[in-house]
Order: sequence, then structure tokens, then C-alpha cells
Amino acid sequence: MINNGALDFVIVRMRRGDEPPPHVHAREHEYFYILSGEVTVYVGDRTFSLTTGDTMFLPLGVPHAFRIGSDELHSIALITPGGLFEAINKMSAPAERMEVPADENIVAYANYANADMTETILLDRFGLRFLTPDEIRKKMPEYPL
Repeated sequence: MINNGALDFVIVRMRRGDEPPPHVHAREHEYFYILSGEVTVYVGDRTFSLTTGDTMFLPLGVPHAFRIGSDELHSIALITPGGLFEAINKMSAPAERMEVPADENIVAYANYANADMTETILLDRFGLRFLTPDEIRKKMPEYPL
């Protein structure tokens, strides 16, 4: 870690359907810049539509989620303080190529749509918690369940 954990700076490519479930951070602020694609961001009881060139700040402690509207989303994420991607990398496999995999056998969050992910121990250690369906309905009423 060359910045002593001050931040995570990540270039991300995701396909529609691979979004993380609604969640809340206890320690990180997130900032996104959309390089290409379309995404709807749900922040508490507010909804924002973003496209190429748009930015979004997600403060810690505020439940949020997003849904990709285009086939693919290409973005830059700045997360502070750093360290969250240490946990994400432990749950991931290195990319075999620069394209987003189209293989439906690739495990993604969407494959766990009916699973209870509120007890994800590794992410909990980093202060990230997935919301329960009841919390989503109460705190993020515009998010489509």
C-alpha cells in the first residue's frame, strides 16, 4: 500500500446485473466518476441518474446502492480511507482480460439475489454492511426490490 491506507483509487468495469446489494459504510466516503455508461444511484430516499462525465459523492453512514442502466459501466472510484478493496480483493479473482466477462458462470452479487448477505464477515470487519429487505424498504423506498 503506497499511500498508508489514505485511500483506494480503483478503475472499475461492471456489467448490468453485477451491482452490489444496498449497503452502508461505517468508515468510508465514496466518490465516483462515470467514464462511460449509465447508472441510477439510490442514496437514502433520493435517486440520481448519472451518465458519462457525471460524478457522485456517497458519504459514510448513508445507505446507498446503484443499478447499471447500460450494458456496461466504466467508472473511477475514490474511497477514503483506504482498505476496503483489500477485503474485496480477497473475495475476487484476478481478471483474465480487460473486458467484462460475459460468462454467466462468473459469480456476481446478482447471483445472490435471494441470499442473506447481511452476515458477510469479511466486509463487516471493514465497516460495510448489506441492508436487509426491511431496511431497504424503510431507508431506500425508491430502490426496486
